[in-house]
Amino acid sequence: MVQGTRWLVMALVIAGGSARAEADILKVFGEVQGGAVGGKGLSGAAVTQDKDFFSNVPHGAYGARIGARFLIFDGVIQHHQFTNGSRLSTWTQFAAGIGIQSDLGDEQAKKAHNGGFLDFGVNLAFGLGTGQQVTPPLSNDEITDKGVLIEGRAGFGKHLNKLLDIGLVVPVSWGYFFKTGLDAGGANNVDNQYRALQLEALAYLRLNIKLL
Repeated sequence: MVQGTRWLVMALVIAGGSARAEADILKVFGEVQGGAVGGKGLSGAAVTQDKDFFSNVPHGAYGARIGARFLIFDGVIQHHQFTNGSRLSTWTQFAAGIGIQSDLGDEQAKKAHNGGFLDFGVNLAFGLGTGQQVTPPLSNDEITDKGVLIEGRAGFGKHLNKLLDIGLVVPVSWGYFFKTGLDAGGANNVDNQYRALQLEALAYLRLNIKLL
């Protein structure tokens, strides 16, 4: 897994070097998202007890993602809610990594900022999950799962203008998770630790604000 992540980072850096010369130096962005989520527990006691987080959440997903990009380096916060109309779970994630956007089309489309683009990224993230809707401020006993994740993202989209993009992105992540909350026991309780894969398919509307 580590070797694969290393090659992905190298590919992103190379892609960043070939990105269009007029790429933003510093921008902030925000997205509203909607789509589907799925997951599979791989190993650990929580998996054998059918308690791993992402394979048990409802499959409908919606939420928001905000962040900043300096050259090819991203810092992002996202909050997703998963629902089937009657049950709801939440996942909040803090991530940092590398992101590349490569514009498609001829030079005229790139200059007018109305063509398509490809989007790639890899992040290291920390996330918090709840098995129900929470009322802020979030307290520790409402959190059911915590995890450290390696996430890869691939997608495509279209510039509507200099501020707005629409697109589709598929984030795939592997994580090491801990069950938490009142019944989880201490941090050294290996019965509450597990590893899992997660996948989402999300449509988004993104607002970009160029600072430099």
